[in-house]
Amino acid sequence: MQKRRENLTAAAILLALLAPAAMAQRTASAGRIDVEEVRVSADVNPRTQSIAAKARVRFTAIDDKIGSATFELHNAMTVTGVTYLDDSRVDSSRNPQDFSFRVSLEPPMAKGSTREIVVSYEGKLTGQEESPVYGIKFAALRPEYGFLMYPSRWFPVAGYTADRYKSEFTVTVPDGYTVVSGGLETTKKGDGKSTTVCTFNSPGFGGSLAIVPGAGKKVPSGGVNSTIYFRGESAAAAESWGEETGKVLGLLTAQFGLAPASNIALVETEDGAPNGYASPGMLFLSPHGIGKEANTKLLANQLSRHWYGVLTSPASRNHLWITNGMARYAELLLTEQTQSAGAVETEVRDTYVEALTIDNPPLIQASRLEDYSPEYWATTAAKGAAVYQMLRNVLGEDNFKKLIKAIPERFANKSISTDDVTKMASELAGYDLGFFFLQWIESSGAPQFKLEYTVYRTNKGFRIMGKIQQDLDTFRMPVDLKIETEGNPEMKRVDVAGPSSEFVVETFGKPKKVEIDPNLRVLRMSSSMRVAVAIRRGEMFTDIGEYGEALKEFQKALEVSRNSSLAHYRVADIFFLQNNYQAAANEFREVLNGDIEPKWTEVWAHINLGKIFDITGQRDRAVNEYNLAVRTRDNTQGAQEEAAKYLKDPYKRQRTAGN
Repeated sequence: MQKRRENLTAAAILLALLAPAAMAQRTASAGRIDVEEVRVSADVNPRTQSIAAKARVRFTAIDDKIGSATFELHNAMTVTGVTYLDDSRVDSSRNPQDFSFRVSLEPPMAKGSTREIVVSYEGKLTGQEESPVYGIKFAALRPEYGFLMYPSRWFPVAGYTADRYKSEFTVTVPDGYTVVSGGLETTKKGDGKSTTVCTFNSPGFGGSLAIVPGAGKKVPSGGVNSTIYFRGESAAAAESWGEETGKVLGLLTAQFGLAPASNIALVETEDGAPNGYASPGMLFLSPHGIGKEANTKLLANQLSRHWYGVLTSPASRNHLWITNGMARYAELLLTEQTQSAGAVETEVRDTYVEALTIDNPPLIQASRLEDYSPEYWATTAAKGAAVYQMLRNVLGEDNFKKLIKAIPERFANKSISTDDVTKMASELAGYDLGFFFLQWIESSGAPQFKLEYTVYRTNKGFRIMGKIQQDLDTFRMPVDLKIETEGNPEMKRVDVAGPSSEFVVETFGKPKKVEIDPNLRVLRMSSSMRVAVAIRRGEMFTDIGEYGEALKEFQKALEVSRNSSLAHYRVADIFFLQNNYQAAANEFREVLNGDIEPKWTEVWAHINLGKIFDITGQRDRAVNEYNLAVRTRDNTQGAQEEAAKYLKDPYKRQRTAGN
C-alpha cells in the first residue's frame, strides 16, 4: 500500500509537468463532458456481497468534436456492456490503474450536443478490495449490513466531486433489508425482495446508500428528526448522537441559513471507513468516529457539509478549500459557542499549525493532492479554515457572517469557484480583495514578522515610529499591533505590504511594549510555531510508519527549542515503539526536564518510564514512576486509570510479529 502511495506521488509530479503536452495530444479525440442525469437500477445482495446494475448516463459535450468520454468505476465492478438507448453497441476499454473506463463516441459529439449511454456492470464489494481512494474504505457489503458511498465509484462517475447531476437509484435488496439514501424514497415489496426508488431532483452527488436490517432508532432534537442505524456496542450511543445532531444543526442553521435537510440519517459503517462522510440527508460514521458518546466536532464538520459540499460544491478540485475549509471552520464556530475563549485560541492555533505543515502546492492547485491524504487535509481543510479565519478579520464580524450565509444561498445546487468567493467578499468589503486571495489561495508560504520601533513623546502623548519586516514580496495584509501602556492596552491596525512596511501610531499612555499580531489573526511563522509545525510534521510521518523522517522533524523542533517537552516525548515514543528502551528512557527524562508543555507530557512520561522499568525487571522503580504519575492528578486520556492498572499488575511488553 505504501508503494502505491509513492507511485501516486511520483505520478502526480510527473502529471503536473506533462499536463500541457498531454492535453494537446488529447484534444483531437477526448474532451470534457457535463453529466446531467444518472439513473441506476441495481440488484444488491448483501448476503452474496454482489451487485448487478445498469446505469443510464446522459451527458452534454463541453468541448467540440469529442470522440471519447471517460468515467470512473470501482475496479471490483466488471463492465459487461455499453450501449446507446437503441441498444446499439458502444466500444469501451478499461484502465484499472485509475479505476476508469473509456467509451468511444461515434460519430464525435459537437459542442453542446447531448448523448445517453447505458452501462451494464456487475461484481462483488466485500470491503477488502483496493479502494479508488487510497487506504480508505467507501463500500462494503456484509450479510448484516452494507454501505455504498459516492467516492467508492460503485456506479459510473465523471468529474468526481465537481460535476453535479440529477439522479435516481432503483435498488432491489432481499426481504429483511432496508435501503437508506437521503433522497425521496418509495418502496415496493414482492417475490421475496424489496425495491426502493431513491430520487434526487436537484443537481448534486446522489448515490450514497446504506443497506440496513430493520428500522433505525428515531431521536427528535431541536426540530430535527434523526434516525440512527448503529450496531453492537455503538447502539448505546444512538440517543446521544441524535440529541447532539439536533443541537449542532441548529447552531449551524444560525450561521448558514435554513438547513437543506431536517431529517438526518446516521449510519454506522466499519473500521477502515472514514470517521465521517456526508451525503444528502445522511452521515456515514465509522465505529471509531462514533465512540461512546457523540463527537460534536465531527458532527459540526460533517453537518456543515450539507451546506458546503452538498448544497454548493467546488467548481473543480482546485477549489476544495471552500468546502473542506468551511467544514473545519465549523468546528471552530462550534467551539466559540460552547467553550471558553482559551479553547478557541487553542483551536485556532492548532489549525494554523496543521496548515503550515504543508508549504506546497498553493490551494489553487489542490487537484495535485492525493484524495484523503494527510497533505490533502492539511492544505484544503486546515489552511482553508485559516483562510476563513483571516478573511473574518479583514471583513469584520458582520460582513463575514453575511458572506458565509450568502455563499450556499446564492450558489444553491450549483458549483462555486474561488473567483466567486473573491467577488462576493469584495462586494461586502467595499473594495477589491483580490490581493488577499492572491496571497492565500494562489501563492504559497507564510510570513515571519520582525518588528522594530522607537517611542517619542509628543504634546498629546506618545508616538511610535516603527517598521514591520517579513520575507514575502507579494504579501499584503492588515496586521494588528497591541500596545501595552501604563493604562489600558491599545490596539492599532497597520497595513503591511511587501518586505518592509513603516508605520506611525499615536497613543495617549506611555508605551511599555508593542506586540505584533497578538491574537494570531495572520497565518505566520514564529519560533514557537516552527517548533509546533515540526512536531506536527513528525507526527504525520509517525502515523504512516516513517519513523526515520519523523525523527528528523522532531530534531528540527529541538534545534529551535531544546526544552520542548512535546518534541522529546515524540522522540521517546518512537524509540519505545522500536524497543530501544534506553534511548526512550533518556528522552522521557528530558520530557520531565523540559517546559512540560502541554501539561499531559508529565503524567505520561512517568507512566512510560514505569513501563520501561517493568520491561527491564525493575519493579520498584516502575512503581515509583506510576506513583509519581498519580500525584500529578492529570487524567488526560485516562492517565490515572492507566497508572492504577500498572500499580496493581506490572506492564508486560507488547510483542508483535517479528519481535
